[in-house]
Amino acid sequence: MLERIKNFFREVRAEYKKVVFPTKEELIGSTWVVIISSIIVAVFLGVVDLILTRFVQYILR
Repeated sequence: MLERIKNFFREVRAEYKKVVFPTKEELIGSTWVVIISSIIVAVFLGVVDLILTRFVQYILR
């Protein structure tokens, strides 16, 4: 059991060495993509919600 735990941590260390962390510029660029995408989706969903609300109100009158 102890040998399996040691082997697990050896494998974790080996995989950690393969990780490539983003540079500061890549991180900032990715953050902007997420922010802009979130805003676009929020506006789209807001417009669809407004249209469907008006449509349902029109039908219920």
